[in-house]
Amino acid sequence: MDGMLVERVRRFNRTVTQRVGALEDAFLTRGRPLGQARVLWEIGAAGSEVRLLRARLDLDSGYLSRILRALESDGLVVVESDAGDARVRRARLTERGRAERAELDRRSDEQAESILRPLDHGQRTRLVAAMTEVERLLIASMVEVAVTDPRHPDARHSLGEYFAELGRRFPEGFDPARGIAAGERELTLPRGLILVATLHADPVGCGALKFHGDSAHLKRMWVAPAVRGLGLGRRLLAELEARAAEHGAATVRLETHAALAEAKRLYQTAGYTEVSRFNEEPYAHHWFEKTLNADAPADVP
Repeated sequence: MDGMLVERVRRFNRTVTQRVGALEDAFLTRGRPLGQARVLWEIGAAGSEVRLLRARLDLDSGYLSRILRALESDGLVVVESDAGDARVRRARLTERGRAERAELDRRSDEQAESILRPLDHGQRTRLVAAMTEVERLLIASMVEVAVTDPRHPDARHSLGEYFAELGRRFPEGFDPARGIAAGERELTLPRGLILVATLHADPVGCGALKFHGDSAHLKRMWVAPAVRGLGLGRRLLAELEARAAEHGAATVRLETHAALAEAKRLYQTAGYTEVSRFNEEPYAHHWFEKTLNADAPADVP
């Protein structure tokens, strides 16, 4: 990793933590640190399951428990078993907690205005645009990609969303039973694998491989609409190519439907060449192939 890039990220982090008041014991002068204020805001008016809070904020369970206990002792939060499932714990705001959250909202607006006020119109526009881009890139950096058992709920959810989207987008509809087999058996090593991308513990993408000797067949590429435009499709593709090479494949092949124009563009820009039909996939209109360079490291953003 380029040391200069690392130093610039660290400098940016120092500037932001100072400017937003993260270093202060009493965030926004409300007598509690930023962590407690953020958890209070995240619980929201409707309350939240504790496990979802932990996932959304990427917090250690012990640390989150200490924050919730502190908020409970201040009379702002109640943590109790869910009415429908005693194993599930939910956090909800008390009346005092709702009032405190509203005050935090008001002061957060004031703080945001204090950042924008000294700048002219052009500077404000540039700052907000830069913040938007930084936010998107930070979200992209938080996505985790891992080989997953195709029977795992995250894999099944991703494949279900993939099938549903194809059903909506293909004029003829989509029935996975009609296509070339890529089920749980085919996507379990050593026959194949499936990668699942998660963000805050929620599945947001997937891609799969079937191994055929010195070639690999790429299947089931899907990215959730909420995270499209973050480069996740290209990252999944690069990860799949790296996995294919690890398992001895010299070539990756795939097919795609004419309705998936963005998928065709992704493959073409990633170095895939359109070739003649090489299988009888009923939902395919284009067939692609790429020769892997086993000596080159995977370019995974």
